[in-house]
Amino acid sequence: MEVKDFINEEKNDITLVAVSKTKPIEEIKKKYKEGIINFGENRVNELVEKFNHLPKDINWHMIGHLQTNKVKKIIPFINLIHSVDSLKLINKIENESKRLNKKTNILLQVHIAEEKSKYGFESKEIKDFFSNKLYESYKNINIIGLMGMATFTNNKNQIKNEFNKLKLLFDKIKPISNQKFKILSMGMSGDYKIAIEEGSNMVRIGSLIFGERD
Repeated sequence: MEVKDFINEEKNDITLVAVSKTKPIEEIKKKYKEGIINFGENRVNELVEKFNHLPKDINWHMIGHLQTNKVKKIIPFINLIHSVDSLKLINKIENESKRLNKKTNILLQVHIAEEKSKYGFESKEIKDFFSNKLYESYKNINIIGLMGMATFTNNKNQIKNEFNKLKLLFDKIKPISNQKFKILSMGMSGDYKIAIEEGSNMVRIGSLIFGERD
């Protein structure tokens, strides 16, 4: 499946999130006019700036590491936060959402990569969170799935195994969570085909859509 096949999302079970970080507003407008409605950013200030200057029917995704002191800036408009990697962050999103009397969609980021620099919960923490039904105490967030990033490597078997590990975890959690738990966000420009083979239903594509970044 090629990136262009994602443009008409209604024909696919896989959602494309176009990673627009560092890209100017005019380039995002062009992709929006081509039919893309989901855009991902990894810096809060840049995300807010683009939200203020682009069509309001765009679905904005926060895909980068999110600091707790920046949460309140995006809660009013964010469609989905992919990178929720700690209980402290979950609690902050819950409190800010409650303050605005809204529900915020989030994914729990799982650490599946070899690199220690990548963020995320360990698999055991995710299992405990759901088996102990901790999610039931949150009334202003919807935990709708998991997100993970594979190791940056040319070893396709390693990438495949890491994605497979996340899919197996997703399949274990889904029956004990709730009906809204349905998104498995994994796969980027360099590994999205492997991710889809392993069960991803949301991919985050940047350079294949916008071209290489400087």
